[in-house]
Amino acid sequence: MAFSRQKSYADSKRRDVQYEPGDQVFLKVSPMKGVVRFGKRGKLNPRYIGPFKILERVGNVSYRLALPPHLSYVHPVFHISMLRKYIPDPSHVLQTPEVNIAENLSYEEIPVAIIDRQIRKLQNKEIPMIKVQWKNQIIEECTWETEESMRTRYPQLFPQ
Repeated sequence: MAFSRQKSYADSKRRDVQYEPGDQVFLKVSPMKGVVRFGKRGKLNPRYIGPFKILERVGNVSYRLALPPHLSYVHPVFHISMLRKYIPDPSHVLQTPEVNIAENLSYEEIPVAIIDRQIRKLQNKEIPMIKVQWKNQIIEECTWETEESMRTRYPQLFPQ
C-alpha cells in the first residue's frame, strides 16, 4: 500500500516526453544550485536559452543538440530533464542587426549620439564624461566615456 501510494505521488510529477531529430528545444541554463555552467546565474538571467535543434537521440533519455559556436566549450549531449520543448510562434522572430565583421573577427562600434554628460570628481581633478549610444546596441547598453578621448576619435559627434 505504501509503495503504491508513493508511486502515485511520483508518477503525477513525471512526464513522458520524447523528442525527434529536427525538433527545437530550450536548454536549461543551470540545473543545480551552485553549478555555474553557462555564466553566472542571477535573479533576472534567463532560466532557459535557445532554441536549439536536436541532432540525434543518444540514449533512452539523452539527446545531442546543435549548439552555436559561442557554446563550443559545452558538451553537446544533454539529459531530457534539461530540455523543454520549443513551440514555434510567428511573433517570436528576433531581428539581428547587420554587423560588418573584419577578417580578424572584430568589428568597429560607431557612436550615434551623446545621451548625457557629467563631471566625475577625484580628489584634485575633474574629469568630464559623456554617455554614448552606440550603433548596434540599445539605449540601456550605453557607456560612459571620457569626453577628451571621444573628441579625438569621433569629432563629428561634437558640433562646432
